[in-house]
Amino acid sequence: VYVLKRPHVDEFLQKMGELFECVLFTASLAKYADPVADLLDKGGVFRARLFRESCVFHRGNYVKDLSRLGRELQKVIIVDNSPASYIFHPENAVPVQSWFDDMTDTELLDLMPLFEGLSKEVDVYSPLQTLRNREKSGDTPQVTGGNVSCAGEDATPTLNCCYQSVMRLETSRSSPRLTGHKFTAKMNSKDRDAFANISRKPGLQIWTINKMRMATVPTKAFGNFFEGDCYIVLNISKNKGVGESIDIHYWIGNTSSQDEQASAAVYTTQLDEYLGGSPVQYREVQGFESPKFRSYFKNGLIYKKGGVASGLNHVDTNVYNVLRLLHVKGRKHVSATEVEVSWNSFNNGDVFILDLGKNIMLWNSPECDRREKLKAMLLAQDIRDRERGGRADILIVEGAHEKQTPELVKMMTDVLGKRPSQLKKATPDDKHDQEQNNNVRLYHVYDNSGNVVIQEVAVQPLTQDLLLSSDCYILDNRGSNVMVWKGKKASKDERREAMKRAVDYIKTKNYPSSTSIEVMSEGGESAMFKHLFKTWREKGQITGLGNTHTIGKIAKVDQVKFDVMELHAHPDMAAKQRLVDDGTGELKVWRIENLELAEVQPNMYGQFYGGDCYLVLYSYNMSNKEQYILYMWQGRHATKDEITACAYQAVTLDNMYNGAPVQVRVVMGKEPRHFLAIFKGKLIIYEGGTGRPGAVSPKTSSNLFQVRGTSEFNTKVIEVPARASCLSSNDVFMLKTSQKCYLWYGKGCSGDERMMATEVCDRLFRQYKEVVMEGQEPAEFWVALGGKAPYASDKRLEREAPVHNPRLFECSNQTGRFRITEVYDFDQSDLDEEDVMLLDTWEEIFLWVGRFANETETKESWISAQEYLKTHPAGRGLDTPIIFVKQGYEPLTFTGWFTAWDPFKWSDLSAGNLNKGLDMMDGYTAPGGPVSSFPMYRTHGGALSPKSPTPTSPFKGTYSPAGGSGMSVDPRLLINVPASDLPEGVDPGQRE
Repeated sequence: VYVLKRPHVDEFLQKMGELFECVLFTASLAKYADPVADLLDKGGVFRARLFRESCVFHRGNYVKDLSRLGRELQKVIIVDNSPASYIFHPENAVPVQSWFDDMTDTELLDLMPLFEGLSKEVDVYSPLQTLRNREKSGDTPQVTGGNVSCAGEDATPTLNCCYQSVMRLETSRSSPRLTGHKFTAKMNSKDRDAFANISRKPGLQIWTINKMRMATVPTKAFGNFFEGDCYIVLNISKNKGVGESIDIHYWIGNTSSQDEQASAAVYTTQLDEYLGGSPVQYREVQGFESPKFRSYFKNGLIYKKGGVASGLNHVDTNVYNVLRLLHVKGRKHVSATEVEVSWNSFNNGDVFILDLGKNIMLWNSPECDRREKLKAMLLAQDIRDRERGGRADILIVEGAHEKQTPELVKMMTDVLGKRPSQLKKATPDDKHDQEQNNNVRLYHVYDNSGNVVIQEVAVQPLTQDLLLSSDCYILDNRGSNVMVWKGKKASKDERREAMKRAVDYIKTKNYPSSTSIEVMSEGGESAMFKHLFKTWREKGQITGLGNTHTIGKIAKVDQVKFDVMELHAHPDMAAKQRLVDDGTGELKVWRIENLELAEVQPNMYGQFYGGDCYLVLYSYNMSNKEQYILYMWQGRHATKDEITACAYQAVTLDNMYNGAPVQVRVVMGKEPRHFLAIFKGKLIIYEGGTGRPGAVSPKTSSNLFQVRGTSEFNTKVIEVPARASCLSSNDVFMLKTSQKCYLWYGKGCSGDERMMATEVCDRLFRQYKEVVMEGQEPAEFWVALGGKAPYASDKRLEREAPVHNPRLFECSNQTGRFRITEVYDFDQSDLDEEDVMLLDTWEEIFLWVGRFANETETKESWISAQEYLKTHPAGRGLDTPIIFVKQGYEPLTFTGWFTAWDPFKWSDLSAGNLNKGLDMMDGYTAPGGPVSSFPMYRTHGGALSPKSPTPTSPFKGTYSPAGGSGMSVDPRLLINVPASDLPEGVDPGQRE
């Protein structure tokens, strides 16, 4: 081991030891870090040493959880060069720059006054306020390969030294926030005042452009957009895990002026710089809004005629002199457009809302489905609660059964005139896509003597190394949307002109003016942008499975056995680790022989042959309920008949267990993490041959196996061709010959990998073993491989894993071809029981099938998933594991991606309960609006009856005679009243 000390580290540690209780907290293994710490800490400053065993493995990183120190967190400081290491407690961090060999470095000396000031503080959070937002910069430092956690002892308030030192750190590096401040200095006072009132708390904020100025839109008006206006929408949200994402949208109304559009674009750019340059900017055009924009308004968008210039206000609460007709479109994302108040606006396929002030009438066309009716109902309730203070009646007319509600039809004809005998035909909800290009293309945008040049760089699949920090790029996503990426070191002019250049690019390509545009900065890329690249890596991301530990005092952090209960208690951990448990459940394995199932003996579990197909049934207990996972492993050289038989036998097994198993298709070489875990490090995959009894495998003089993994949870052994060109410096290989077994250690492999390889070799090959280090191979080793040859020899210090946020899609074939629609900011309620949903976690694809999903879509769902992978711009492999999940049988690896999963949400579904959710929806809270305290109970036309005969048609219930009169009952007359005394026509089961 060679150790190079950072300049002034001895003085720094000595001073820190006088001021703080100091602890070494490192993600390195103890066997490596302990000897280094002995050389580093000659004075015995560290009172305790914590190594990788004390870290928490989270999202691919070994994180230092400061709560495990057993100290008051407001007195704890962590000094670290990797933001990923302190993502649990970024408010406790003092980021420092990485150091390699610069012997003139003085940063440790510069930091000492800062820590002298912090040692006198009772609470370190306040003085560290200015450092908290630096966690994404990626240029924070290291203290000699380790990290120092300091727990303050006595403290008195003194901030002078602290702030002076902090400012030295700030000004010595390029900071987007400082750049933002310089930009705001050029704004006039009104602009500064407008931005000064912006809240940094998570949530939604909206402004409209009024006389070329930003005017705040009140919360109660959210979701209402005037066609003659432009708007700026700011959304700040907490990411799952840590950090936040900031998105800025500027919305363009169909009849807005060019001046307003230009003003909105300028304010968007200024707001982006004011917020530090990290937000993602979006350009939204009325009627063509992005799914992300629509996700902010769960109950839908309302397009209103006119605008601020016409003197119209956004929303006047408790005003009843209203007359308007809203045309409601969409099944997942709803929009309502003001149309002519006439029967000429109606058609046979959509829902229309006739708003009469005190009465809000829903007309459900004969061809609209259950979901469209539900979405329109939610929108009507939203109008009632926010615009009428809950004091309006919602009346429903079924277009196919108008004769059942003559009074309501008369109310409509009094306003609309005589109803024509025939209405217009239904129009499809989904707008036809523009003609799209075949490929995703990346363009370099730069200035050449005052002329903007757009030069094509590459065509899909794209790689991250194409993006240079000094430049700006345009990514054309097949013409469906255009993204602009701004490098950190690009000039200010290039960054500010990014949106304008994207608009110019759209015009040059003759794309529709409604084409979606996203603008983002380096380090703040959107999930969609990352998904368009073959690989996307974040700094400091490493792979491997961590360990869990008991939480106690600082000197009592002990390594313990992997605790499966922690996965059950934290589903998000289970999802991110792709583990439902620790692999200790029961296992049964079958091989496909003569197209039938043949049970595999337990002593052969874990040995898979490339010429076979296998079914692996894994059962485990969760919350006192037996759960099942059925893996279908397909060998690379298995016949088509065997693969088909494997799928057929899987259906048979699934039926034997009443449809409870989660089905997972596994292609050879793409085994998911949990599949590795259930074999406890004993998984070995032979390239060819068969495991059938009596089968004779072809004899070879030598066999080469690659060993990958660092623990029993993630280790597998794969047979590769016995050629030198198959070696890699990053891994461990086993070479089996007739005389001995060679264990070959590449220079880039880790100690954990070598340890696992030794255990596997001892288990598989009971013959003499010889350890061979890369570069010290004997001649016999190369002879066994057929001679020397070049191989992958790039040394790797750590394995990085691609980081991708999960994405949820709704699958549909309603337009005659496969389509997927993304659902942003998803939760459990977005899983529609009538659909097939696709959850992409990058390593795996989940297909969730609702219990009322279309039978054709269900049968075609596997093909749909493969189509999704096949057409993915990043060139995703078709061998990505596909997991088939039925509603009600979701595993932790699925539910963990959702916030606050309710396992009982669908447990008591019935026709009555389905309708109860749709009926009165009393107490419904519209976002930003008041709750209706006394909604009117109405029973007319059978609409919203609690006794609908079928769950797929909840609005077609039994007609109640009371409904013909449109009877209304004050809810106060229903409270604490016996069922026998209720008014006629009131269902006691629905009075609440």
